Amino acid sequence: MSSLSPRADGLAEQQAPTAVLAPAGLYLDLMKRCLTRYGFDDNLTPVAPIPPWRKRLWPYVERALDSHDWVVRRRVPFRPELREEGLDWPDRAETMIGLRRLDNLQHCIEHVVAHGVPGDLLEAGVWRGGAGIFMRAALAALCETDRLVWLADSFRGLPKPDPRHEADRGDKHWEQGALAVSLEEVKRNFSRYGLLDQQVRFLPGWFNETLPAAPVERLAVLRADGDMYGSTIDILNALYPKLSVGGFAIIDDYGAVPACKAAVEDYRSEHGITEPIERIDWTGAFWQRQR
Repeated sequence: MSSLSPRADGLAEQQAPTAVLAPAGLYLDLMKRCLTRYGFDDNLTPVAPIPPWRKRLWPYVERALDSHDWVVRRRVPFRPELREEGLDWPDRAETMIGLRRLDNLQHCIEHVVAHGVPGDLLEAGVWRGGAGIFMRAALAALCETDRLVWLADSFRGLPKPDPRHEADRGDKHWEQGALAVSLEEVKRNFSRYGLLDQQVRFLPGWFNETLPAAPVERLAVLRADGDMYGSTIDILNALYPKLSVGGFAIIDDYGAVPACKAAVEDYRSEHGITEPIERIDWTGAFWQRQR
């Protein structure tokens, strides 16, 4: 099984042999494999019924099962190429973003630390907390004790579409119960890896309510995973001004969700942001702030 490491453009390439990696590199490589369950026996995925079922019978089935603490899962074979790209949905993994986007996140964190770019790390839209856990692990591996990891999320799923944002018309993310992960569960996941400490801070609530007044002074890495136009534009409006020159803005859904891409392009156009956007994998993208 090959291992991946980030190139300067954020894409993954073959990593140096394990024997020559420093202990910190080995630790972060192991964290990525654990957080994605890469190569683990995690071959169950939630059942996604066809639309007619979802509209009629399936909600009643789910409620009946839930009353007995039961769930329906289907068995799928592990395919490393999907897990590397974040193209499947692991049943028990703490993140679904795959190895390449974690490689890119590692590259960004190592760069801001090595070049002394001031600021904390923040992810908006955390699901089970996997990317945030990796952020905290990277700070630990790099012996960074002065930076914080901020986790912003409603911890109850995505909001209903705001009629002010035409791009979100008909969006159904708010109906996906699997995206609603409680703050308590995210904290348990951090604790499982021994990384729930004073350097981890949570910002629970809808982005448009919590982020404008969030006590975040400066950021070195901003990772936005908002899926929708409204959520993405709320993240950028509130937090991009706090991103240091030399820091990185990472957009998880840029390639997969047209509404998210539209929000990014609208914000960049309105604020005269011309730094080139670089692709990470099939959906993730990022740029480094230059001014």
